[in-house]
Amino acid sequence: MFLPTNKKFMGISEVKKSLRNSYIILSVCAVYTIAVIAACMYVPKASSYAYALYDKKGILIGAQVAADGQWRFEPSTVPTKFEQCIIQFEDSRFYYHRGIDVLSLARAFRDNSSSNRIVSGGSTITMQTARLLMGNKKRTYSQKIKEALFAEFLEWRFSKKQILSIYSSNAPFGGNIIGLEAASWRYFNRAPHDLTWAESATLAVLPNQPSLVKPGYNADILLKKRNFLLQKLHSKGIIDSKTLELSLQESLPGKPYNLPMIAPHFLFYEKAHAAKGQTKFYSTLDSSLQTKVTRLTENWSKKFSALGIENAAAFVIDTKTKNILAYVGNTYSGRRNLKTKDVDMVQAHRSSGSLLKPFLYAAMIDSGKMLPEQLVIDIPTRMGSYVPENNIKQYSGVVPASTALTQSLNIPAARELRVYGVTPFLDYLKRCGFTTFNKTGAYYGIPLILGGGETTLYEITNVYASFMNRALDEESAASFPASVGVSYITLKTLSEGNRPLDEAQWQRYANSKRIAWKTGTSSGNRDAWCIGTTPEYTVGVWVGNAEGNGTINLTSATTAAPVLFDIFSILPSTSFPQEPVMNLKHVKICAKSGYLAGPDCTSIKMIHKPEGAPMSAACPYCRTVTLTHDKKFQATQEDLINEYKNTELIKEKYFVLPTWLERWYVKQDVSYLKLPSFVPWHKGTDTKSFEIVFPEENAIIIIPIEITGKQGAVVFEAAAKKSNSVLYWDIDGEFIGQTQYIHSKEVSPPSGKHTLTITDNTGTIQRRNFFVK
Repeated sequence: MFLPTNKKFMGISEVKKSLRNSYIILSVCAVYTIAVIAACMYVPKASSYAYALYDKKGILIGAQVAADGQWRFEPSTVPTKFEQCIIQFEDSRFYYHRGIDVLSLARAFRDNSSSNRIVSGGSTITMQTARLLMGNKKRTYSQKIKEALFAEFLEWRFSKKQILSIYSSNAPFGGNIIGLEAASWRYFNRAPHDLTWAESATLAVLPNQPSLVKPGYNADILLKKRNFLLQKLHSKGIIDSKTLELSLQESLPGKPYNLPMIAPHFLFYEKAHAAKGQTKFYSTLDSSLQTKVTRLTENWSKKFSALGIENAAAFVIDTKTKNILAYVGNTYSGRRNLKTKDVDMVQAHRSSGSLLKPFLYAAMIDSGKMLPEQLVIDIPTRMGSYVPENNIKQYSGVVPASTALTQSLNIPAARELRVYGVTPFLDYLKRCGFTTFNKTGAYYGIPLILGGGETTLYEITNVYASFMNRALDEESAASFPASVGVSYITLKTLSEGNRPLDEAQWQRYANSKRIAWKTGTSSGNRDAWCIGTTPEYTVGVWVGNAEGNGTINLTSATTAAPVLFDIFSILPSTSFPQEPVMNLKHVKICAKSGYLAGPDCTSIKMIHKPEGAPMSAACPYCRTVTLTHDKKFQATQEDLINEYKNTELIKEKYFVLPTWLERWYVKQDVSYLKLPSFVPWHKGTDTKSFEIVFPEENAIIIIPIEITGKQGAVVFEAAAKKSNSVLYWDIDGEFIGQTQYIHSKEVSPPSGKHTLTITDNTGTIQRRNFFVK
């Protein structure tokens, strides 16, 4: 075969060499391809990030150091000023290379070779990012090659902006300060986007030599580097001459600031509810309001500590949106409360005290079981083995329901709950938004309304806000079980009603700002609450001891209430809902009893009830009676003998309470006119000459065993119109004694059903069935 003379056959060694070179090239390409694919799948992440809490404007208000003890925040966007500074100082060709700047590397190689040591790195920002992500190992040529290759990978995987963000978040800024955001807050106490050109330039030169920021050391070197960079920015036309002049006059940072921590408990709350890996929390907190509420709560708590009351919490939300504006989980200044300062009392489960009474008031009215001003019973009461008591052991006999609510009387509330039912009320509370009352009605019983269940400041404040939103007919509160009408009536009552004497001073303030508010003190004086709501803000305050110990000095009127009204004093002006005319209905009621007016009621007035609520009962207390012409006695036509012979009976309308209520009522209403007794010779019996106070019909009574092991006893009571009446008592036909003047009897019947029979000296008989367990 003819072969061209200018061509040669390849020898065996040349073929092997060619194959080897091809293999190397293919291997490098394969490794490069695999590395690129790996880089595209790799998301660089620091070993741990610090937790950061921001207010509604994006201002850092709380931070907790990362697990490795470094102040390092998650990557975020880089401000324009810092971006310009860091690029001009570290890598002016950043946006023009693909991770490796050959010119910079050649220059670095030349400088290092001539000096026989590393004096110039030649690293791009991407390569420096690679070095940071690879653990910032010792600088060697081999390490530089690894970083260069990894830089290539980063350029494939991320945009230039992302690389700059990763670098800025992982660069060292001295000590345990890692990343731009931590440095900005530590050195200048402001966010990176708020830094000046001089401040941005200062931070831009630090990753190159982070040790320059030690207070009292190297200030001249740091200043020289910063000013060099500022001059470069000016020469490049990035800043003007005036900016340069002002920037050069700015001082260097001094001792690092402590990172802000004005809402520590809220940060811990956010951490507990965060998604996996989340370390930044953007809240709706108002940093200015948070600071004020914290300071105010702390000042009050210091005063309370002298009374043995160590903890307090405050919670402020926007009523309509439920956005959290201020969150003070506990008080802890001045080295107080070292054992309990970390307990978040906004989230702690505590006895609700009297805070549920407005919801029961609304439920009773909406269901037609009561009208807003209807008289409710307020006398010493026993419900089986449970004996509720008013906070102040005074009783009115009967009192308007609205007054019972604003004066927070326990007896009327307990009796109302017995009428409404504990289980239906629990369901009502759940529909209001409560989640903490998760036991059965049998578990809570009647004590539920007086603090027998636990809630949290967070939850109760939110539910009161829903109450206000329902009164405003907000769509967000459409599922709230109270009607628009009763919500308005209830909140109006809470904003205007008469208060106990110890709350009178706060009533005047609340009236001036139209705040619907309710206090609550738990059994044993362990918790003091005050919740206030307006269409704009809802505020909740809790005061007490986190460890649960009570003190006689802990009352809501003297602790929680003043804190609440101080908080409202620093809030902007508020309003009150307009009367929802379409959701209310005018009804005529008896002015004395508050029931629907009946034919025998003499004083009538108009009030609102919720539109759609069932009609309640007519007045049971007003009646027409016949009297002798001198009005001294009741009488019938047959009684007109003796001195009343040939006289005429007259008819009068009276407001008459049952004897067992009358004996209490006359003590607080001196204008009450008792119904005259019958003429002495009246042959009929006065069925109301006395009444049984306790037990009530079909009462279930639990009689405890005494500590000695003997069967205990229960006290039955009756009330007679005439002070000298004699009452004769028997149980199941067995006579057990008689009473005069004071009608009470201590008895100890066995378990089972019994009948109590009482007869007076006029022959009137009253009976009550009861059960003993």
